[in-house]
Amino acid sequence: MINIETIKQDYENITAELKKAEQVLDWEKAGQIRKTKESYEKIIAKEQEIKETKERIIEAQAMLNKEKDSELLTLAKEEIEILGTRFPKLEKELETLLNQTDGNEEINESIIEIRAGAGGDEAGLFAANLFNMYSKYAESQNWEARTLSSNQTDIGGYKEIIFSIKGKNSFSKLKNEAGVHRVQRIPETEKSGRIHTSTVSVAILPKAKKSDIEIKSDDLQIDTYKSSGPGGQNVNKRETAIRITHLPTGIVVTSQNERNQAQNKENALSIIRTKVVEIQEQRQIEKIGSKRKDQVGQAMRAEKIRTYNFPQNRLTDHRIKKTWHNLDQVMAGELDEIISACG
Repeated sequence: MINIETIKQDYENITAELKKAEQVLDWEKAGQIRKTKESYEKIIAKEQEIKETKERIIEAQAMLNKEKDSELLTLAKEEIEILGTRFPKLEKELETLLNQTDGNEEINESIIEIRAGAGGDEAGLFAANLFNMYSKYAESQNWEARTLSSNQTDIGGYKEIIFSIKGKNSFSKLKNEAGVHRVQRIPETEKSGRIHTSTVSVAILPKAKKSDIEIKSDDLQIDTYKSSGPGGQNVNKRETAIRITHLPTGIVVTSQNERNQAQNKENALSIIRTKVVEIQEQRQIEKIGSKRKDQVGQAMRAEKIRTYNFPQNRLTDHRIKKTWHNLDQVMAGELDEIISACG
């Protein structure tokens, strides 16, 4: 939850930014700033209402200690009772507003990174399974899923796959999927029937817009090469694949999934923008305080969050200590119950 004093400071800053955007007729940016400004105004107004309610309770309590008039004492008691009931409701309303301040509830496009961890080929295959699971869930929600970059293994898994999901409230629903996912199952290549344990990491980031950050061309090193398939064989005679290095941060992104160089470049740039915004957000978190840092830290690349046990058809979420016994359905994209429980 963001600190209210930080919001008050940010409110002054965005008010000045809004004036600048309106002066240069940048209506798209002005619209985005105005939306944030309105959410901050609601928070500031709610905090003021809580402050005034608290003051009225203190005044009524003081009246009980000083007044001797029975009518005034009755009024004071009634006011304390009414305000005492109202006060926790106001605090809950403020908490809800603060939790939405980041705009996460309104972010409709995410970039998801799935990377194979411990477990070799089996981890790569499970990365492909998770990609398939999220793709099917996106389809059930009428969201659009699009692959931006991938690095396939020889047997059909993924060392890494980065894709975007676009749809109403997609980020708010998926953000708690971030973390380490552990799988326990017998690999297809295992002849002795022994259960293997592998891990895959998932990162869920709100996709940055072009207006969110300025990427200078001088800060980019762009290389082109021929796209390749599993095993590294070239599948394209032209150099359509793109590798972009963001020099100030050292971020390196490749994209080869599209047939033309321009689209691969745009895909790579969208990933770089998102990652640079993430770095900036982490720096801001450090300024805001440890509580916020813990919350966002858990949402990004946390410890093991879930275990998928295939022999027992069981899925366990370790954060909420809850188990489901319909893993086959979950892997087919039926994630609503789990996402709701972890939300």
